[in-house]
Amino acid sequence: MSQPLLLLDAASLYFRAFYGVPDSIKAPDGTPVNAVRGFTDMVSRLITERRPARLVACLDLDWRPVFRVRAIPSYKTHRVAEGTLVGTSAGLLVGGAGPAEAVPEALAPQVTIILEVLAAAGLATGGAEGYEADDVIGTLCAQERQHPVEVVSGDRDLLQVVRDEPNSVRVVYAGRGLAKAEVFGPDELAAKYKLPAGRAGDAYAEMAMLRGDPSDGLPGVAGVGEKTAATLVSRFGSWDELRAAVADRTDARMAAGVRTKLAASADYLAVVEQVVRVATDAPVQLDRPDTIPNTPADPDKLAELSERWGLGGSIERLTTALAL
Repeated sequence: MSQPLLLLDAASLYFRAFYGVPDSIKAPDGTPVNAVRGFTDMVSRLITERRPARLVACLDLDWRPVFRVRAIPSYKTHRVAEGTLVGTSAGLLVGGAGPAEAVPEALAPQVTIILEVLAAAGLATGGAEGYEADDVIGTLCAQERQHPVEVVSGDRDLLQVVRDEPNSVRVVYAGRGLAKAEVFGPDELAAKYKLPAGRAGDAYAEMAMLRGDPSDGLPGVAGVGEKTAATLVSRFGSWDELRAAVADRTDARMAAGVRTKLAASADYLAVVEQVVRVATDAPVQLDRPDTIPNTPADPDKLAELSERWGLGGSIERLTTALAL
């Protein structure tokens, strides 16, 4: 099998680094760098273990896109910062022109350092104006034909991108950290959630629409949990087919009680698809070619960052990983 294209859900990984690495890890001037160290070490480990030919760190240029908020106004409402907005000049945490996402004060400045490390190393970042990192990943997966794709994220929403054809797309789910990461393809996803393997990715997204997700402000269908949702989507060949069965009382694949619950949520079901499914046509822009270099693009800058922020061991591990 050829070496994969590795797509990193950058925010998911640096948030996990921030909370997983002690905040006692500081630069010589006392600035916290736990997220920088943790994120850089994760990238080094992934390059070493997954041996990708190409890599893109995918960014949130809008963490709460207008098209999703218009569809479901409660989308991520609880994450909106109150008072002083915390963000970065790159817009990665601010989310475009909208309100900021509430983030720890000690994390925001570390994102800028992470971006500087990636640039000096010569590793590509990618974003799309008006879209989330999930949409960047969804679009790059949809466009890729040359290599198998591996998506690294701690966000279960991205399980929807798995596929076998026309090329393999797998998700390295790092919800409990890289050491306990699970690799999901269609078969693994189908087995875990009892979904049809032939369309496991799409079925997972449909299950998520019915189940809802409090962490994203998605209400779901009242009275329909994950198991019921998985059973239901397994009986239909598509989301449109399932929705049609809500109005068709002769369709025996949907029990009367479930039909009543779905009918009561008709307005939600009409709009939730555009919120849950990742975009596959976002205007993605990369800051550089995504081929992984054998040596850092700017070794002097990388050395400067290492000294200024006390990143010696992490930068050494990254440089070693690039040379493999």
